[in-house]
Amino acid sequence: MQTASDKLSSTFSALADPTRRAILARLASGEASVSELAKPMKMTMPAVTKHLKVLQKAGLIRQERRAQFRPCYLVATPLKEALDWVDQYRKFWEDSFNRLDDYLKVLQAQNVSETVKPKGKRKKKHE
Repeated sequence: MQTASDKLSSTFSALADPTRRAILARLASGEASVSELAKPMKMTMPAVTKHLKVLQKAGLIRQERRAQFRPCYLVATPLKEALDWVDQYRKFWEDSFNRLDDYLKVLQAQNVSETVKPKGKRKKKHE
């Protein structure tokens, strides 16, 4: 049995490859056979099958057998778990950017006040 962090590692590892992301994108629009998934790829059927095995191991797809037809389906639960993990850090970044924005406003206000100092009356040197 995989722990939550192991599942997350498997998910991110599977998502690291652009071919596997393309397969998931295709499956997001509905089931597809292995040959349908392989068709737009410029690789051999065994290579596509290896990618599918990685996605299955990560729990991102499932494959059924219906007579000669073996459709693949997207399983979105691991993607949601990855999103939830990444989302923990969104608040950190939002807060960091808000603090940076506040600091930049302070710097801009200081810069404006330094460049727009009121000019007082100057004494002439030869008075």
